[in-house]
Amino acid sequence: MPRRPNILFLMSDEHRADVAGFAGDPVVRTPVLDRLASEGVVFTSAYTPSPICVPMRQCMAAGQLPRTCGVERYGQDLPPNSLTFARWFTQYAYETCCCGKLHHDGPDQMQGWKRRIGSVARLTDAFVEGLRPEELARYRSIGDGKWSDAKEIARAGVGRGPNTHVADELSLQGALAYIQCRFAAPYYDRLDDRPTMLKVSFNRPHYPYFTTEDRFTYYLNRVEPYRDEPVFDHPFLGQRQVRPGVDATEREIRRAVAAYYGMIDEIDTDFGQVLEALEHVGHDLDDWIVIYTSDHGEMLGQHGIWEKQKFFEASARVPLIIRWPRGFAGGRTVDANVNLCDLFATLCELAGLETPPGLDSRSLVPLLHGQTAGWHNESVSQFAGRNLMIKRDALKYQYYGPEMPEVLFDLAADPGETRSFLDEPAYADAVAAFRRRRAELGFGPDADPHYTNAGYGPSPAVKS
Repeated sequence: MPRRPNILFLMSDEHRADVAGFAGDPVVRTPVLDRLASEGVVFTSAYTPSPICVPMRQCMAAGQLPRTCGVERYGQDLPPNSLTFARWFTQYAYETCCCGKLHHDGPDQMQGWKRRIGSVARLTDAFVEGLRPEELARYRSIGDGKWSDAKEIARAGVGRGPNTHVADELSLQGALAYIQCRFAAPYYDRLDDRPTMLKVSFNRPHYPYFTTEDRFTYYLNRVEPYRDEPVFDHPFLGQRQVRPGVDATEREIRRAVAAYYGMIDEIDTDFGQVLEALEHVGHDLDDWIVIYTSDHGEMLGQHGIWEKQKFFEASARVPLIIRWPRGFAGGRTVDANVNLCDLFATLCELAGLETPPGLDSRSLVPLLHGQTAGWHNESVSQFAGRNLMIKRDALKYQYYGPEMPEVLFDLAADPGETRSFLDEPAYADAVAAFRRRRAELGFGPDADPHYTNAGYGPSPAVKS
């Protein structure tokens, strides 16, 4: 039996898909990611299962959509000992190590990884036995939570965020040390040829918007912030506004965008160090499956709003690169709608592992080989237990509960997502089909009461 491939999973937080050299941005410097893209396959329509950190990461780990795995809101977590792709690969003798952010905040903060290095695991108050509320009430707690978006922008510039730069520096150093100890420990003679799954997961370019001085000064007068952006007329899609000249000055907004670009520049450099470390200990990167993605995007002032949570492209679409020259040809793009939940089944097929049942995960391997026939061209994203996006071909349907209007974008006719086509007669059949699919996914007044699994079902193009 051939040896199973090593896997390097590179991940960032809040990296919008279009701010990368390989995505066509003329300003940002991402030579490492550009190299991976030129040698791998780039998915141009990859979507997050949830446009916010915690649910997305649980969903990707479990290969399931939020309603399937029961993690629909920030602060929830998978049950202990859940079947994550890390646990599945560990059971197949993989040495699994995550350096950096996992965002498992429940009692099981490893969720199948054998090693966790870098960012400190966090334990929320909800899982501390014997917590005494009356004692907590005796003390003041000032500054709990994040700044407002306006203050995030006002404070942007040169700096090092404790939850971004400091944590990521620990994660990077942990990854470099792990690579040396795993593959070339100079003080012991060891031979362990089990395959490795190494995840290096950074917080950047998540706000606060801080970067190094040299990067800040490089980008400050090169970036083009969004200006005069009309806010979409919708009670949810119009939330989180920062009005230029009112809530923040145009200069402050430019500084925040420059810092955001600087953080992307930073993580590109850091990922380069990881690749160089593997080559230094004698590994041929062509023998490794290398994946790069992010949990969601960043509005960055587009449509007049900031951060994530929205089903606009800037928030819901993510970068996704898969490179493995030994397994498939690179230098290509795939435009089919895919989801980060699909990575579980994809990694299983690439590594020659059985794919467990009950997943909302489709193998992307046929697409990696250029086979698009029969692909179920749909991607689904959910937020806060009530908001739903279904992307099918160029149409993006959104449901926000009975109190808010539905929305339908047509990215072919309106790539800027400036108006809804929901009530136009030409889209009536498509809207009806989306509503039926919405019910299958457990949303809306006609939701399937027997909902158990939202799976896409196996695509005819996927090998059984």
